[in-house]
Amino acid sequence: MTHPRIASAAMIVNARSRRGQKLFAQACAFVGDLPFPVDAHAVEDPDELEATVLRALARGPDLVILGGGDGTISGLVDLLVGKDVILGVLPLGTANSFSRSIGLPLDIAGAVRVLADGEPRRIDLGMIDGDYYANCAAMGISPQIAATVPHWLKKIAGRVGYLAWAVLQFFRFHSFTLVVGEGDRAAHIKAVEVRISNGPFHGGTEVVEGAEVDSGEIVVQAVKGPFKRNLVKNWVASFFRHDARHEHTVAFSGKSMRVDTIPSGMPISIDGEVLAHTPVTAHIAAGVIEVMVPR
Repeated sequence: MTHPRIASAAMIVNARSRRGQKLFAQACAFVGDLPFPVDAHAVEDPDELEATVLRALARGPDLVILGGGDGTISGLVDLLVGKDVILGVLPLGTANSFSRSIGLPLDIAGAVRVLADGEPRRIDLGMIDGDYYANCAAMGISPQIAATVPHWLKKIAGRVGYLAWAVLQFFRFHSFTLVVGEGDRAAHIKAVEVRISNGPFHGGTEVVEGAEVDSGEIVVQAVKGPFKRNLVKNWVASFFRHDARHEHTVAFSGKSMRVDTIPSGMPISIDGEVLAHTPVTAHIAAGVIEVMVPR
């Protein structure tokens, strides 16, 4: 049963994301069966995404469907804050961590069924300083991978290609010191990776168990160093849901936390895009948007 608040929708698909161009036609076919009209747009130039969403919002849709990866969702979700509109998601990326965090099916048909049969759920967004994001920001090897991975590799080889590139960057990476808080009470931790999470998934794997999209808190989780093998162990153990995933992690949670590093100025990837550098303040924006999820 279609939710009574939805009488019209706009769909904006990042057609440059992995398989985006090919899947846009499939998405159009599926949304054509929805019981409300959908104004569909394929955007091949990422620089045009924001303008396309703003034009769609100006027409007053009840539902805005964003198709792409985690970076696409995070880059556009700011535009929906404060609007009387529901977010719909088509998971067309490599890891689709945000879609996993809200329990969406990862195929187009299943995601579209949620648009028809699901219900709106009010969720939090993370914030790095004044920038909203959907799922997870990270420091360490993740920004190094995000800044250097060739787009063609992600497009052709998908998650396998991404992981292969991650292995290459792993050998070029060094540990650092994380500073959480300010003044004499600040915590100093030698780390190999830091996740600033609004949801439990990062890189398509559930690694931040204490983070939830509607908890009202942001979670800062560090994989402790100085040995890089701790990060490998954490990822492998998390993938297989083994208890060893807890051995080298420490977490902080709250509504707002100051985050810095030694050395300062380290890059931060926000859902796969390098958009900030330390020091920053990590916040939670509690319940600021609604998203369609399975009933």
